[in-house]
Amino acid sequence: MQRLIALWLCFTPILGLAECPNWPNDRGIAETHRLQRQLAEWDDAYHRRGVSLVDDEIYDQARLRLQVWQDCFEPHRTRTDPLITAGGESAHPIAQTGLSKLADKAAVAAWIAPRSDLWIQPKVDGVAVTLLYRDGKLVQAISRGNGRRGMDWTAKARTIPSVPSQLPTTADIVLQGELYWRLPEHVQAAAGSAGARSDVAGAMARQALDADTAGHIGLFVWDWPNGPADMQARLDGLVAMGFQQSAALTLPINTFEQAVHWRHRWFNQPLPFASDGVVLRQGQRPDAGRWQAEPPSWAAAWKYPLRTALATVRSVEFSIGRSGRITPVLQLEPVQLDDRRIARVSLGSLQRWEAEDVRPGDQITIALAGLTIPRFERVAWRAQQRAKVEAPDPGDYHPQSCWQPGPGCDQQFLARLTWLSGKQGLDLPNLGAGTWKRLVEAGELNDLLGWLELDAQRLQRVPGIGLRKAEGLVASFQLARERSFDAWLRAIGLPPSRSVTLGQDWHVLASRSNDQWLTEPGIGPGRAQQLRDFFADPNVRSLQQKLNAEKVAGF
Repeated sequence: MQRLIALWLCFTPILGLAECPNWPNDRGIAETHRLQRQLAEWDDAYHRRGVSLVDDEIYDQARLRLQVWQDCFEPHRTRTDPLITAGGESAHPIAQTGLSKLADKAAVAAWIAPRSDLWIQPKVDGVAVTLLYRDGKLVQAISRGNGRRGMDWTAKARTIPSVPSQLPTTADIVLQGELYWRLPEHVQAAAGSAGARSDVAGAMARQALDADTAGHIGLFVWDWPNGPADMQARLDGLVAMGFQQSAALTLPINTFEQAVHWRHRWFNQPLPFASDGVVLRQGQRPDAGRWQAEPPSWAAAWKYPLRTALATVRSVEFSIGRSGRITPVLQLEPVQLDDRRIARVSLGSLQRWEAEDVRPGDQITIALAGLTIPRFERVAWRAQQRAKVEAPDPGDYHPQSCWQPGPGCDQQFLARLTWLSGKQGLDLPNLGAGTWKRLVEAGELNDLLGWLELDAQRLQRVPGIGLRKAEGLVASFQLARERSFDAWLRAIGLPPSRSVTLGQDWHVLASRSNDQWLTEPGIGPGRAQQLRDFFADPNVRSLQQKLNAEKVAGF
């Protein structure tokens, strides 16, 4: 584990995990102990009860974060063994070594460069097992446990069809491999691990396996520790013993580019199981009697791009849209997810933020929705010190609030302006949120249409607007006067009413009763009332009067 952590620390600056938090030492110790308790809970559930309470990627990142925090705040404290509850009563005949994790292409290239006789396998996402055969007969199956000792799974293993009870040999054989949940035609890039490890871990934690569950469990043999010294000879022996799949998916490579090729292929093409990366191995390795329960130098894992990431919440902010909708946005310590740097994520609604109770300092998990948009998943664990967060009062914001800038209204007012000039409104060139913000901050806009009064000379007094920009804005303002009646109604905030017959006259629409609105297709009582409220609002009527004075058609 220490080697694994050290390697991660060398190659993971992009994850944002290897920096000391800016906390007083007493808080750092408290937060470290909180994380330690959380990891202990996850470890115990997984190793003792076969229940995975957290995604493997999040667990790995949390384990690394604990190491960093311990080095920051308790550098001399004895480390807790993450496998403290994983051991069992059965000793492995040959230690299970585990694997160091190479974090990126640079680390992989550096690992491959000085080595020869290299092979690559999928890193099957299941639970590790040691199988001991005497005279070709299965006599013991042992869970990985802590690599030295594990649980006795012999009785369960004998019910699993993919685990042969008898091999076509009279030799004493030790096999190490992965019990996995069968997922025919599984594409990791599209489906992720689909809970496969949890499924097989849960099955092996039961008192007994029923035939249907046992039939869903496959076996991938990733090593034959007491087999021939030559890798090809070991693979030929595995084929002779009936493990064709394991041999077929253990391939020779000579270059870094070949490793990239197979990792990409196995990530994007169907396999019969979930996999979370690839394993690089040297064909030649030390005699099995020298193996220890720690990552070796002759094998390493290169995991697939992260699908989920652990992130620290810096602050909770609230975005107010043009209709008054309040959206909580979490500002994060930046993390890398796939090829994207994520520094913020939306919680969608005030109600969800209240339910999740996310505060600064909390650790959350995020994923990419559709491979592009960061999505909040859950709170992984909460900070020991719960910072107070003041949310806007939803009663202060609604479709008819904030028609002018002012205290508490700048966000909604700016959102109204951005909508007005956007493609869904007047579709004006040279006018985006940044320009509107400059004009508002300069005090040039007192309402939604104040810009119609601005000329090039006044615009040039606004910081950041020169002659050329000012002339472009004036041209856009003139273009706005030529837009259609329908476009202007959408721009100033008419409630959505796509199928409504609007006509070409403001006064006709403003005089409609609820019953008249209800005759329009797709308009129910709620939308009819919104339309009535819109046309009756004094601020909207003031806008109509200004547009009438500007001789905009329909007003």
